[in-house]
Amino acid sequence: MNLKRINIPSRLKGLCYTLVIIISFNMIAPIAFAETTFEVSAKAAIAIDADTGKIFYEKNANTPLPIASMTKLLTLYLILEAEKNGQISWDEQIEISDHLLKISEDLNLSNVKLVKGSSYSVRDLFNASAIISANAAVTALAERVAGTEKDFIDLMRAKVISWGIEDAYLISTSGINNEDAQGRIYPGSKENEENLMSAKDMALVAQHLLQDFPEFLETTKLPSTVFAAGTDEETVLESSNFMLPGFYYYKEGVDGLKTGTTDLAGASFAGTINKNGLRLITIVMNANDSNGDGGLRFVETTRLMDFVYENWTYETLYPKGSTLPGFNKIDVPNGVDLSVPIITNDPLQLWHRQDMNKEHLTLTMVNSYEALDKNNQLKAPVERGQQVGELQVGYPEDTLGYVDGSKQKTSVPMVTNGATKKANFFVLSSRSIKNFFSTIF
Repeated sequence: MNLKRINIPSRLKGLCYTLVIIISFNMIAPIAFAETTFEVSAKAAIAIDADTGKIFYEKNANTPLPIASMTKLLTLYLILEAEKNGQISWDEQIEISDHLLKISEDLNLSNVKLVKGSSYSVRDLFNASAIISANAAVTALAERVAGTEKDFIDLMRAKVISWGIEDAYLISTSGINNEDAQGRIYPGSKENEENLMSAKDMALVAQHLLQDFPEFLETTKLPSTVFAAGTDEETVLESSNFMLPGFYYYKEGVDGLKTGTTDLAGASFAGTINKNGLRLITIVMNANDSNGDGGLRFVETTRLMDFVYENWTYETLYPKGSTLPGFNKIDVPNGVDLSVPIITNDPLQLWHRQDMNKEHLTLTMVNSYEALDKNNQLKAPVERGQQVGELQVGYPEDTLGYVDGSKQKTSVPMVTNGATKKANFFVLSSRSIKNFFSTIF
């Protein structure tokens, strides 16, 4: 599997025109889009490339559903942001409010028991939140950063909006249902409500977390950790992620991220795996099995991860410096030479699923206004290596797009592979006269 990564430059300023060709050995034959029969046994699911956000699989991925403790990925993102900005420190001690002490004692919720009068380090509370999904611990961190849980939820809402997520419904820092909130609920929310997000939005949250704070994996990869070490409250915490080493659903390469379980959310799991240089993010929502032990979410996550690795590859279609069919030159009407050859300035690489037909690859040339004159033509003089646009590439069969909503991100800059000077006045005049008479006759 070729998984080498490249940095594709951002879209050039402005679009002049778009030229599309379909490379095919049989141009008159209809394009048959092959479909996979693979399906995850869950209410919703998605798998994406953690780097680019390329979607490899989705099922009901745009419908907001209960996310339970997967919420903590967003909460802990903001905690990491606060630590980075100096608002809190890992060694800082936090005393637990009476309200959160009651939450920590609820045997129906995931918690580490917190003791009145004791204080706990930010690091311990963070680890408990990430590893065993301790609800009181994560809300204690949220209250420390924002003052109140309500104010922290407002920060959560603002953050997802800044990421382009507009259909999330956030009313809790931990993900518990309002019925378990010991009487404290977000203003305007109802008794039996909890946080809602789509699988796609949840994947986007996870992507931001891993891209901005990759060190988070140093915590989530731990099968266990010690809470309040060296004190009377020292406790061994075992991860709720049963895909880590030592657990029944262990899968090599999995090092996160977060489980989530409520009556409304069912058994859900935000997973990540790193294999052969490709890191996946997977979201499986409401994967309920008949015995109710929550194991199906890990089974389906394994199936989803295997499907991606077995069916998708990141391929180099053309190396740097290639001349591509239909895009081997560009006109220079005012040059000594009327055209110059163009080549790719980077390797042309693309995600390819096994059932996609390489003969149907589409190439779209998009030119930059900066390289063109007022008539949208390349201006002389032209130097070798001058960028004249970018080539966008895709498969018609690939309708999945990217997790941020974009449909086309694969592109390669095109540069000149020759040079020409500007033609003098007499040459340009001669061409103009010749063109005039050619239009008459």
